[in-house]
Amino acid sequence: MSDEETPREEFDPDPIKHAEVQAGMTVQELVEGYGNAGIGASSLSDAVDIYAEMLADDEALSFLSLAGAMVPGGMRSIVADLIRDGHVDVLVTTGANLTHDAIEAIGGKHHHGRESAPDQDQRDHDEQLREEGVDRIYNVYLPQEHFAEFEEHMRNNVLPPLAEKEKVSIQELTAKLGEENARVNKEKNIDEDSGIAAAAYENGVPIYCPAVQDSILGLQAWMHSQISNLTVDALGDMSDLNDMAFEAERAGALLVGGGVPKNYTLQTMLVVPGAYDYGVQLTMDSKQTGGLSGASLEEARSWGKIEKDAKNATVYADATITFPLVVAAAREKLNNQ
Repeated sequence: MSDEETPREEFDPDPIKHAEVQAGMTVQELVEGYGNAGIGASSLSDAVDIYAEMLADDEALSFLSLAGAMVPGGMRSIVADLIRDGHVDVLVTTGANLTHDAIEAIGGKHHHGRESAPDQDQRDHDEQLREEGVDRIYNVYLPQEHFAEFEEHMRNNVLPPLAEKEKVSIQELTAKLGEENARVNKEKNIDEDSGIAAAAYENGVPIYCPAVQDSILGLQAWMHSQISNLTVDALGDMSDLNDMAFEAERAGALLVGGGVPKNYTLQTMLVVPGAYDYGVQLTMDSKQTGGLSGASLEEARSWGKIEKDAKNATVYADATITFPLVVAAAREKLNNQ
């Protein structure tokens, strides 16, 4: 370097090596190739490294925050298997995901559909679906009779025992849902797996659903409360959740999507001495709006939700694409250690 050249303090030579793909390569090998690349590919590689380290840390309390249409989108078995294999200590999700999970546990099915029809405008397409009794979740169809079956399941199996108690927490509601999903799935010999809530119930993993009212699950609980003594305590889970966070040596969170589950997961650390040591976020939301769903984990550091020296990564892409990749590669990496 000549005397006239400006010293480079930020620049550190680390050439892009370009990802290579070959027939027969494993998911971990593909993701390692992403690590040689840049932009979103390298972020996904970082996310896998952090998530694998988090899963390998036996002293870390592992949170999974699950928002969005993950069950209708086909992510149900990934979550249930993570729970069964001991990789989730706390699940925070939406009432919608639990509703769709229960629908499949008792025999319902989501179906491939289409977002629009080439021979119809958007309004006509959705009006036709409404006339046919089919609900659309982007390009996934769900016949409305499956909701009727779910509502019957709630009225007959899940809610009556809870109404006999003075009051129940939301976590007690989700546990009972999991118990009954597992029972009905087995008794009816359903060809679909018993699912997320059942796996959590059978493995002692609490499910927190802080906005349960914002779902068919919540609507059914409210409707039953009008004809029974059912009372759901919205604050009843806070002590147990905060106690777990307080007692944890370390903690990590995989945040799939944003919304209430993301904030509920992160805010847990505001009332305990520590904060998250690991954080991985899979999102498509923008940070520029100031909303929580798109807020960066760096911003969470300013709040004390993650540690100053926490290992964290954010991947901006459709979570139905990134979630399976991150989990598969991290699990492969864990098995190879």
